Amino acid sequence: MMRSAAIALSATLALGGTAAAQTGPARDLPAPDRRAAISFLSENDTYGRSTDRYYTNGARFNWSSAEESLPGPMAALDRALADLFGPARSRWGIALGQNMYTPINKRLREPDPRDRPYAGLLYGEVSLDRRTSTTLDRFSMTLGVVGPTSLARQTQDIVHAAIGDRQARGWGFQIHDEPVFNIGYERTWRERLLNLPGDLAVDALPTVTLAAGTIHTYAGVGARVRIGQGLERDFGAPRIRPTIADSPAPVGDGFGWYLFAGAGGRAIARDITLDGNTFRDSRSVDPRHFVSDLELGGAVFWQNIRLAYTQDFRSKEYVGQKKDFVFGALSLSFSF
Repeated sequence: MMRSAAIALSATLALGGTAAAQTGPARDLPAPDRRAAISFLSENDTYGRSTDRYYTNGARFNWSSAEESLPGPMAALDRALADLFGPARSRWGIALGQNMYTPINKRLREPDPRDRPYAGLLYGEVSLDRRTSTTLDRFSMTLGVVGPTSLARQTQDIVHAAIGDRQARGWGFQIHDEPVFNIGYERTWRERLLNLPGDLAVDALPTVTLAAGTIHTYAGVGARVRIGQGLERDFGAPRIRPTIADSPAPVGDGFGWYLFAGAGGRAIARDITLDGNTFRDSRSVDPRHFVSDLELGGAVFWQNIRLAYTQDFRSKEYVGQKKDFVFGALSLSFSF
């Protein structure tokens, strides 16, 4: 899979280089967004369906710079990428997030070894987003830790105590402490399909994703179709990876909205939360090497604010998984 991902990335870069050679500096670019942005994203399986299992919670805080305001190392990387992909409006960002994973039965002090292992992931991410009128390229590097140091157990205990729910008993069997890393690349195209009366429009957002590292290694494809007003303000609702796509901060002002549906799939070589620790024995299950997602959701813009919600229907992720998996993603973004 690593070799396949490298081949796919090389092909994508080659296509980007060809496009740059054809269009050159005259490539049509949108006006730069001179505002920074912050966003808060929460994914949880209690949204829309009251469950508490598998990928049970994800939270991320993200800050994005204004476009055309890159520090020295990022500016150098952006210039190198411009030779391959052509010019773009570029911004960089940092994020801090935490994911937690649990089995179905959390009353057992010694969890069922055939069920999903307890696992937590605490991470930081640095990203570079390169935007044109019709494309968005996102490059990212993630560093973090899995295991007790991720504080997933403590976070879940605090939340369960606050809402009066019983605490999970099996966290003592979570996967062990291990530093982890990932690098990722994502390309999203934005293609207008229809212009409708009342300033309504329909567009499509096909996406390809490559990720490699000790957290996740996979190659994915997907697409979203949207209907609404102000579709040029973003490239889709933001999400926590792995997913169909993850969009940065919105641009522009005024009112806008859209509804969307999406579908995508990933060919997966490794997922540490299922495969277990990289360098030592730990709880693990046999992962499925192809996972798909179906999405339904919507977003609304008002001036510098974007509120978005996504309901995700995910296929089974490991052999012997007994229950289907549905979770929601709620995000709030501010530009300033």
